[in-house]
Amino acid sequence: MSSPTAFRYETLFARQSAEPRPVGQPRRGKYDFAVAYPDPASLPLDELVAGLRDALAAEGRDLAIYGHPQGYRPLREYVANKLARDRNIHVDADDIILGDGSGQPIHMVCETLVDPGDVLLTEDYIYSGTLAQMRRFRADIRGVPTDDEGMLPDALEQIIVQARSEGKPPKFLYTVPTFQNPQGWTMTLERRKALVALAQKYDMPILEDDCYVDLRFEGQDVPSLYELDGTGRVMYVASFSKIIAPGMRLGYLTAPRELLNRALAAKSGGSVNTFAAFAVHRFATSGLSSHIEVINDIQRVKRDAMLAALETHFNGDAAWSRPEGGLFIWLKLPDGADTAAVRDKILELDDVGYHAGNNFAPDMVSGKNYARLCFGYNTPEEIGEGVARLAAAFRREGLL
Repeated sequence: MSSPTAFRYETLFARQSAEPRPVGQPRRGKYDFAVAYPDPASLPLDELVAGLRDALAAEGRDLAIYGHPQGYRPLREYVANKLARDRNIHVDADDIILGDGSGQPIHMVCETLVDPGDVLLTEDYIYSGTLAQMRRFRADIRGVPTDDEGMLPDALEQIIVQARSEGKPPKFLYTVPTFQNPQGWTMTLERRKALVALAQKYDMPILEDDCYVDLRFEGQDVPSLYELDGTGRVMYVASFSKIIAPGMRLGYLTAPRELLNRALAAKSGGSVNTFAAFAVHRFATSGLSSHIEVINDIQRVKRDAMLAALETHFNGDAAWSRPEGGLFIWLKLPDGADTAAVRDKILELDDVGYHAGNNFAPDMVSGKNYARLCFGYNTPEEIGEGVARLAAAFRREGLL
């Protein structure tokens, strides 16, 4: 009897299955400007443990039952109060779904609304995680040109009109209007009003990702698109990842009930982790506001360290954003430079990580002369050394 051959799955994958992703731990550089991590020394570990201990004493036996599909209600009530206080968004706990970070709520919206070939609009460079979600559902993603004030309204309207002329009115527009990922700018009030007006004119929903809004170091807050709209066209997601810790995996979605009911049905895995929600709720109600002040003071210093290092080591050979908050600086090298081609080599030889600009492009090709640099993780001293290494590496590779 012959030995059976190894089984192969390649002919069985569903047409809508995701593109493959390598397993294993990705390599991180010592100078890790690639991912938007918060400052590790500022994580409120003792406070989270204390809050968890308190919650377990009061409600720990509730872990024996599955949580509410929308998530731990006291945390949803906290989110509703925070949205009213900070963003002038007035919803109640039943209008909120907790998710695994903001990524799961975005996935829920895409699964609920997007059919293959549907047109989705974004900024010309936008968070790569959301682009991956859109591609997962085979969307036709179209980027809208931007400047330092956000999307260009005339360009946005032209793209909407073009899509409609093709019989493909955009299903929704996705935007990160505050401390935009990766470009760092904050959309002005005038641009926000113009965007909302176009959404109303062309009956187009907006998915507003406000994950970084609390990380303001200077300047004045700008109203949310949700507040400016008032017609139910705006879906709103945010997260605790950047103000507490990404590893807690807690974010949230609010939207009109018609959308929420469908999104909840699309939510995989039931309730979010109640154990984590216990800790976040107790900490948030007692100390999150003061913690945000602390981390913003820390991150302001780090941003300034990166801006100073760029000024010192790039010597006018490049341009970069100067964000009022958030975690990102958008670095532009001369036309023709290809940061994607040398990224792995620089990580290996120079121990510096970054993401190439084309990772954030809807077409996956544009923007190779850009790089996103995150300043949240390393110390100011490490930031200075890492930027010096990066500049030297770009010159060695002929990009400067």
